[in-house]
Amino acid sequence: MEDEVFDQIVYVFNQLVSWIATGAMVFGGVVPYVPQYRDIRRTQNAEGFSTYVCLVLLVANILRILFRFGRYFETPLLWQSIIMIVTMLIMLNLCTSVRMATELNTKRRSFTDGKDEEIKIAKRLFLDFDLNYFWSWSHFVDYLQCVLTFTLLAAYITYLLLDSALFVETLGFLAVFTEAMLGTPQLYCNYQNKSTEGMSIKMVLMWTSGDTFKTGYFLLTQAPVQFWTCGLLQVGVDFAILFQVYYYSRYPQKPVSHMVSHTTSAKAL
Repeated sequence: MEDEVFDQIVYVFNQLVSWIATGAMVFGGVVPYVPQYRDIRRTQNAEGFSTYVCLVLLVANILRILFRFGRYFETPLLWQSIIMIVTMLIMLNLCTSVRMATELNTKRRSFTDGKDEEIKIAKRLFLDFDLNYFWSWSHFVDYLQCVLTFTLLAAYITYLLLDSALFVETLGFLAVFTEAMLGTPQLYCNYQNKSTEGMSIKMVLMWTSGDTFKTGYFLLTQAPVQFWTCGLLQVGVDFAILFQVYYYSRYPQKPVSHMVSHTTSAKAL
């Protein structure tokens, strides 16, 4: 009787741990962006956050969803991708509106009379297909058009080549490898600015802890090899960004010219 009670307790405990791990896997990926989102809302400055992070995650998670049609993986990973796509679109919407408001305020200050009707900002549209302004468009709807176009094109190619094992495995590798490059845009943005000001350190710390947990989850659940190998690469990039935080705080660099006007307002921490 006591053995049955003990076995029941162990079973309930294992189920609880499994549910917690699944929940952390599904929602843990979006948690790091909460402090960054709040910082951008509070400071009304998105200069320290690279929107190419959003591009990387959108591409990676769209490809991962398509990969599931060719090779099954756990449902929590599917939900994680869906939730991450929604989160990145929310971040893009905020960054776009803040950037346009900043450009408008800059234009206003350039006019002595301050009349709004004289203030015009050049519109950069996705449908112009100008590579010089790729991922730097004026309105959120342009980003939606780009994401939708990429999704439809990738889905069509996947439909045509779904019977090819080589294509399916390559698709899976591209999905997780792209996600592994998540921190690269932020790493480059910090290098360009010679500073990590405006970037939420909390976000990067959560990236590191989340990616470490995620990689361990991949290993324990015997996920496809592409998942955990690229997970290790992702953790390495996270540590490189943390090193930048240490280096630029210990050895401050002279900010580049386009960042000077933002140094008083870009207080993300």
